[in-house]
Amino acid sequence: MKKLLFQFDTDTHPSVFDTVVAYDGGADHVIGHGGLTPENISGLVEGTIFTRAPKDKKNTAIFVGGSDMIAGQALFIAVQKHFFPGFQVSVMLDSNGSNTTAAAAVAKLASSGTLAGKKAVVLAGTGPVGQRAAAMLAMEGADVSITGRKMERAVLACNNMKVRFGVDLTPVEAFDNAARAKAIEQANIVFATGAAGVELLRAEQWQHNAQLEMIADANATPPLGIGGTDVMDKGNLREGKIIWGAIGFGSLKLALHRACIAKLFEDNKQVFDAENIFALAKEMA
Repeated sequence: MKKLLFQFDTDTHPSVFDTVVAYDGGADHVIGHGGLTPENISGLVEGTIFTRAPKDKKNTAIFVGGSDMIAGQALFIAVQKHFFPGFQVSVMLDSNGSNTTAAAAVAKLASSGTLAGKKAVVLAGTGPVGQRAAAMLAMEGADVSITGRKMERAVLACNNMKVRFGVDLTPVEAFDNAARAKAIEQANIVFATGAAGVELLRAEQWQHNAQLEMIADANATPPLGIGGTDVMDKGNLREGKIIWGAIGFGSLKLALHRACIAKLFEDNKQVFDAENIFALAKEMA
């Protein structure tokens, strides 16, 4: 029986990236639907849960994606509300690659040093990856701050993660490189999660920071988010700091994404969100 993955995307066009990884993860067919909301998925979900016998339902799964994590989270919850005993399929949330990217990066940081009790700053952390990474760092015992160009966005991001994960994060307004350099003065860990091609810190703004131990940068598009690092860094030492570049931890991100897809087809009751995706990332790291 064919393994069918239904890609439920909150954007107009389902992500090509997610489609490719789904096939690489073991799906036989990937069927994408875009522009989905909690209000228009009823028939689609019913189509996944009513069409196969109980023993065969493990061969159908749902992947929730899109660029908007809040919209994705709402859709993910709405999908599961249509399930009932005997009629459900496995489902995964990874809007904008946020869960798998954040989990891979934080798992690599955890493999490189202690996170508990450390001060961590997620630069430009108001987006999907930044928010999830901040929550994961906090769950590992770090004291975490999120910077945003506007305080209200940083506050909103922190509040969202408080509601979802029960973690306390500190919002910091950091409009430019100088403000971001000030924000990391006492940091032991810095994770840059800004927009592609935007340099958040120049090399000289972190290289002489005696407090700083580890850096990760999720940006693979020049210029990198952290000047003086390399996209290929895999725990390399630069100026006495351990560096993880986007490609450096990206191999784990892709392997993790594929592994989660494969697990969706093990039975029909898998639910993959940040917590168990992060747990799997730590095992794989």
